[in-house]
Amino acid sequence: MRGFSKLTMDKTSLEAANAVGRETFPGHMGIQFTNLDPACVEAEFEITNAHMAPNGFLHGASVVALADTIAGFANVLNLPEGAGGFTTIELKTNYLGTARSGIIQGVGTPVHLGHSTQVWDVKVSRASDDKAIAMFRCTNMILWPKE
Repeated sequence: MRGFSKLTMDKTSLEAANAVGRETFPGHMGIQFTNLDPACVEAEFEITNAHMAPNGFLHGASVVALADTIAGFANVLNLPEGAGGFTTIELKTNYLGTARSGIIQGVGTPVHLGHSTQVWDVKVSRASDDKAIAMFRCTNMILWPKE
């Protein structure tokens, strides 16, 4: 949770979330947060050649990177008081379409915010026409300090 310390100080700061992201994998992918609300986290990236598969279409891992980043930050925003962090225990992605250029956006919403687990859904779509290209679900286990 080292990198998330900036975010946990001000849980709704886009500046803090994007600063944490710049220093880690999300920054490498060009992911930028556009909304940080505990009930709805949104982010996007502009497709570059680095996001593409050799077949000329958006690489599936690029889609998962966006969705998992959204779910992870959303989880941090909703950690129960006293929790030490979280870890992903399952993720699943259904691909519904693709893109070759433009901006890809993701919108994450909670399905379950429990004491032991959180479940997040993220819809990933093309910004140009809001066409869904993937539905992502992530289950995270809440980590509690050992006493």
